[in-house]
Amino acid sequence: MFKKVYSTLLFLSLCTVLSAQVERPKLVVGLMVDQMRWDYLYRFADRYGNDGFKRLLKEGFSCENAMIDYVPTFTAIGHSSVYTGSVPSIHGIAGNNWIDQQTGNSVYCTEDDAVTGVGTTEKEGQQSPRNLLASTVTDQLKLATNFHSKVVGIAIKDRGGILPAGHFADAAYWFEAKSGDWISSSYYMKNLPGWVSDFNKEKWADKYLKQDWNTLYPIDTYTNNSIDDDNVYEGKWAGEEAPTFPRKTSLLMKDAGYELIKTTPYGNTLTLNFAKEAIKNEKLGANPKKATDFLCVSLSATDYVGHRYSLSSIEIEDIYLRLDQELAAFFKYLDQTVGKGNYTFFLTADHAASYNSRYFMDMRGNGGYFFARQIMRNANEELKKEFGVDKLIRSMLNYQVHLDYTLIDQHKLDEEKIKKSIIKQLKHEDGVAYVLDVEGGENMLVPAVLREKIINGYNRKRSGAIQIITEPQWYEGNPRSTGTTHGTWTPYDSHIPLVFMGWGIKPGKTNKVVHVTDIAPTLSSLLHVMEPNGSIGQPIVDVLGQR
Repeated sequence: MFKKVYSTLLFLSLCTVLSAQVERPKLVVGLMVDQMRWDYLYRFADRYGNDGFKRLLKEGFSCENAMIDYVPTFTAIGHSSVYTGSVPSIHGIAGNNWIDQQTGNSVYCTEDDAVTGVGTTEKEGQQSPRNLLASTVTDQLKLATNFHSKVVGIAIKDRGGILPAGHFADAAYWFEAKSGDWISSSYYMKNLPGWVSDFNKEKWADKYLKQDWNTLYPIDTYTNNSIDDDNVYEGKWAGEEAPTFPRKTSLLMKDAGYELIKTTPYGNTLTLNFAKEAIKNEKLGANPKKATDFLCVSLSATDYVGHRYSLSSIEIEDIYLRLDQELAAFFKYLDQTVGKGNYTFFLTADHAASYNSRYFMDMRGNGGYFFARQIMRNANEELKKEFGVDKLIRSMLNYQVHLDYTLIDQHKLDEEKIKKSIIKQLKHEDGVAYVLDVEGGENMLVPAVLREKIINGYNRKRSGAIQIITEPQWYEGNPRSTGTTHGTWTPYDSHIPLVFMGWGIKPGKTNKVVHVTDIAPTLSSLLHVMEPNGSIGQPIVDVLGQR
């Protein structure tokens, strides 16, 4: 009798264990705000409402010192590093564009001639994640759930939607400026889903642009965080007399077309509304297989606005005040559809941004401009005198010197002598702090933190042989350059926000330094899946609550 009871209890116990499912949220939403600096969480906080950024900080866990641990700091690299837990040296995305060192061809990060556009006949549709060499946390989730999880990527920029969603994504969508439509590629599907076609038919870009862009609040209240509206640091659209509000997008769109929406807050509105439609129609967070779904969203308009108008502009303040309201509405939608406590949300950025160097210098700070094209021309002229061959430097893309190896081989030149000659020249250029042969042995005079960033960012097949490190507040451009840019090692380009909220997240904050490469391992731990196959980061254990 005892044996029979014991056997029954053991059997029931095993059944309970076998039937128990791994605890995971119904949905993970990753929101990357392109070009968002960490300090934007606080710079405009006195004008934020309670349900956007403030809710995120109150209910979530904020990593106050999240840093990018590689150079250069560009969009495609940032999106790839967040989701792979890796760096260009391993995941292979060495820039938005790079030079294939073997062929000398220029490569765009997501270009793929083996696929065709879906929803478009333009080359803009020929995109996929095939150039990404490592897996993403979204890929690992698909593998762990036997591909029952649904993964969707959305961004105005193709790279912002494609790279986070990974290789196994169900769909990635991006915005085509020529048509004003959301499109995809045959890598993911044969035809656009009906709901995407229906969304495109509504011509939302037209509707938003016809409203013009005026400030959310009276313009005379934008005085604590922004300089005067009419200033020399901001760019204009063709047809504008001055870079001032109101921005008459209803008139400007006649010449600029749908490209214009990228450089307005409406670009974020369009993206988040499309994301809501994806949640609704793809039933994200309501997976019939009870698997966790993952939505990757990137807001590109903040980057375009920053590049045109600069950090100190009313335009930047206004787009973040509007984004605060957009976030509040998006959280409310998630609460109502997926359910509060059923989803995990995180917000971060692909890179930050610099103040306009002219503005910085006008305020009596040190700074300047790195004239890459002119410097390259001068260097090639000197190399021609020394080695008898013209244009040995192919490019100075991504603050790196790319050599023409075909010419070097044809003329049987000594590559090491060429590199030493280039380094000797560039060391004397204004604004250049260091010039390094990445694979050479003379890099010990560089601070360790910079040395690590250079190594992490160097991909032998896709990066230049020589890395240029500029002095603080020096970047590629000229004294007439308006707006802002990014790409360097400095804190203003590499200090990004990182806040988690929702299922499995313990409210709080830390001032410990964490890295962009730690995000994917943290999500992997949260989801109980293997970290991506190229990951070098560590889980941020303080973020994770007990389940």
